[in-house]
Amino acid sequence: MRIGERGSGFRPRAGDVQDFEVLRDQCLQRGALFEDPDFDTVDSSLFYSKSPDKRFEWRRPSEIASNPQLFIEGASRFDVQQGELGDCWLLAAVANLTLNEKLFYQVVPNDQGFDNKYAGIFHFRFWQYGRWVDVVVDDRLPTYHGKLIFLHSATENEFWSALLEKAYAKIHGSYEALKGGSTCEAMEDFTGGVSEMYELNEVPPNLFMIMLKAFQRQSLMGCSIEADPSVTEMETPQGLVKGHAYSITRVTYVDITTPNTTGKIPLLRLRNPWGNEAEWNGPWSDKSAEWRFISESDKQSLGLVFDADGEFWMSYKDFVKYFSRLEICNLNPDLLTKEQLGENKNLKWEMSVFEGEWVRGATAGGCRNFLETFASNPQYRITLEDPDDEDEEHKCTVIIALMQKNRRAQRKIGAECLTIGFAVYQLINPDSLPKPLDTNFFKYNASIARSPTFINLREISSRFSLPPGTYCIVPSTFDPNDQGEFLLRVFSEHKNNMAELDDEVGMGEVDVKIKEQEPEPDKVDKANEKIKEFFLKLAGADQEVDWMELKDILDYAMRNDVASNTNAGDNILINLLQTFCESFCQGSPLASTFKMEKAGFSKDVCRSMIAMMDWDRSGKLGFEEFKSLWIDIRQWKTVFKMYDKESKGYINGFELRQALNSVGYHLNTHILNIMCHRYATKDGNIMFDDFIMCAVRLKTMIDMFKERDPDNKNIASFTMEEWVEKTLYS
Repeated sequence: MRIGERGSGFRPRAGDVQDFEVLRDQCLQRGALFEDPDFDTVDSSLFYSKSPDKRFEWRRPSEIASNPQLFIEGASRFDVQQGELGDCWLLAAVANLTLNEKLFYQVVPNDQGFDNKYAGIFHFRFWQYGRWVDVVVDDRLPTYHGKLIFLHSATENEFWSALLEKAYAKIHGSYEALKGGSTCEAMEDFTGGVSEMYELNEVPPNLFMIMLKAFQRQSLMGCSIEADPSVTEMETPQGLVKGHAYSITRVTYVDITTPNTTGKIPLLRLRNPWGNEAEWNGPWSDKSAEWRFISESDKQSLGLVFDADGEFWMSYKDFVKYFSRLEICNLNPDLLTKEQLGENKNLKWEMSVFEGEWVRGATAGGCRNFLETFASNPQYRITLEDPDDEDEEHKCTVIIALMQKNRRAQRKIGAECLTIGFAVYQLINPDSLPKPLDTNFFKYNASIARSPTFINLREISSRFSLPPGTYCIVPSTFDPNDQGEFLLRVFSEHKNNMAELDDEVGMGEVDVKIKEQEPEPDKVDKANEKIKEFFLKLAGADQEVDWMELKDILDYAMRNDVASNTNAGDNILINLLQTFCESFCQGSPLASTFKMEKAGFSKDVCRSMIAMMDWDRSGKLGFEEFKSLWIDIRQWKTVFKMYDKESKGYINGFELRQALNSVGYHLNTHILNIMCHRYATKDGNIMFDDFIMCAVRLKTMIDMFKERDPDNKNIASFTMEEWVEKTLYS
């Protein structure tokens, strides 16, 4: 998808979607070089928090070097040289990207260059939260004294890496937005994969095998050494740099023969994105004595080169000893071909993906510490059937990854990453449990797995080994009411069956507690007779009421009754009498006696009520229609009072699902979210008037659908005219 395309997660600032081929052809026809209006040569494209501390000059490649090229002898990890921007995390991922030709050309399309179709425009593709987006940039690059100031190639006239960085800066709003990050983040944006992070002070016993399998799966890997703020010296005596991102470019066992023993040693090849002489100087470093125990043929197959190029080998044992963190990006299975996997065809992951959101007052229930709202979070049911092929304990490997969306791009408006995590619960008899799981379930059942912590990173992930069975994954923020969008992904060795654990949208039974509060039938009959008498007097000659007359009736019938404990028909008659008397006292001193203390129902609610019952589309209700409406309103009011226990005039949004369930309306999480977006206050509360509107709209839309679905196939058909007419009048 292109920036601004529906579903891409981005909107253009102005104009149409930026289509690379269309824009290039337009520039060629005009004989002009492309200038990107959506990422112009202004200071805000560089920094959002300050003005540049030096005078940058934007230049095109032909103004920087003679004979500019996109690639010089193809793309290599040595084309990635860090500039003045603190984005080594990005550079480590870019260096890794060059090792996989298929992946590289998916991100850097090879349909562009400085040849006959050159028009100053280039494009790159990045994975953004479940979709690939195509990002267009012009080739005006920031320079200082004629030199590229940020990412660049070691070869002066090679520009693919600098243009790639510019495109990545564009989707995040500025170059400054790229300061600081995790290599995982960029690796995922280049592949659509799922990342894992390992703290190397707590190494799982099978970590090298995990790394070896990851390398065989073409996974991207990075690592770093945690910096100590109290120590100014960043380089260790072993030649490693603290607080710096390295890429892992090879994982292998190597045959070793010494005078005393023979065997295999686990080795890793790493690269420093600086691409200079800052390299590891311990065992297995360039020209170290250990290499004499390796055969010449093995050295050749390893591609062993001893240059001051930032690349070096080290043993797995030393890697774990000196590095602090490992990051692995497991590739999206769609990107792996049979040819790439070779003999390792069974290494291809199975993947499930779901998009969701936490909405204040609705589905942002917070972590398990907040038991009363935790069940409100989105829930996902997953079934694992087949254990891993080589697992002696007959368990299933799963990687669960929870990613929050668009937070880096929102830095300039002060948005930081939410603190997120997830919990996994085993479902022993899943079909006998409520959908979604309720508070009682979480009160009496502990999670069997969870994210290592709640953390304010873009993504948190973890690898688990679980017995075959059915589980529920609950993604959440740490605190309730933290609002944001997320992506939940699950990778497993064998197929996993995953679905949202949620209710189905539709009608059900009214809660028995509501029915118990209904007036006795004889009182209802008497009240209805009186209501009819007053209704006809207020309705006028046509014996029907429009929305304004309905508002008058309902406002006074409901006045001060929302928080009362009276439901008898006599109370209704008194209020209707007030309505009747007030209508004849307007303009007189007696009118103040009947003056409403509250604004009453909004005109939109009253119009929607008319539309809900007005099957002949007259814009008015007769008494029978009104009587049916009044029955619904009485039930809705009773439910509202049940959940508004302190008579505040509103209910908490977390109670909206249960409240609507009580009057027979069943919602899923998606519908609940949009209703809270539409009707809740900024605090996530639902006022009485808005609750009535929710109920009215639900009833109207469900009835409309059922009218066109007589066979209950969950499919309804409308012409364009019918759909517009019905939705506009609802």
